[in-house]
Amino acid sequence: MDDLLYLECPCTSFPRSFARDFKETYLYPPPSTLYGFLLSLVGEEDISAHLGVRLAIGILGNDSPISRIVRKQRSHKFVVGGEVKKRVEKYGEGIYPTSQFSKPNFQELLTDVRIALKIDSSNEMASIKLSERVAIALSSPSQILRFGGLSLGESWAMINGIRNYRETDGAIHWLVKDNRGLIGLPIWINRNTSQGTFQRFSLGEYSDQCLVDIIAPILTTTKSKKSSKDK
Repeated sequence: MDDLLYLECPCTSFPRSFARDFKETYLYPPPSTLYGFLLSLVGEEDISAHLGVRLAIGILGNDSPISRIVRKQRSHKFVVGGEVKKRVEKYGEGIYPTSQFSKPNFQELLTDVRIALKIDSSNEMASIKLSERVAIALSSPSQILRFGGLSLGESWAMINGIRNYRETDGAIHWLVKDNRGLIGLPIWINRNTSQGTFQRFSLGEYSDQCLVDIIAPILTTTKSKKSSKDK
């Protein structure tokens, strides 16, 4: 596969969705994280710009070792609706006092993360596909307008680099969609509700089952039925 990308990151973390004070990490990079990484690579700020793209994720080498550290982290309750207005009136827009919202917590880190990535843009609706924009970013970076460092996962987790995959990089273990698989990873995270869409995987050889559709779920609302007393 000549269109594969190779990505390596010396140290990163993919916090599990249910992690609280102890920031556990997924052992493998979630599709949602890699989609965000690619948007950052090409300088795209609209998260919905390339919905419909399909990603296949491969792991090179052995599983990344997990380290545990203590670091100060911001921790605050996710609020919606009227609570947002109260928070802004009390503290200010986007302000979280260190004395109340920062404290030392344990966090898991992954080291020596090496990834193979395949991009399939055949189902995209964008006029310029994500695969095309990535190719431009790698061949002619001066044509890409972006800002900030290129990181994988959290903003501090800078990558060593991204390029085309070479056979000398080693064998690839692919994440294969498997409803009975032991690897559960988020495909999409709703920024407004923090709820996610998940897929289960197992490790195996490459096939079409490795391609994951990056699609935002359709949100539906249901009206509660009135009780007999209200009728």
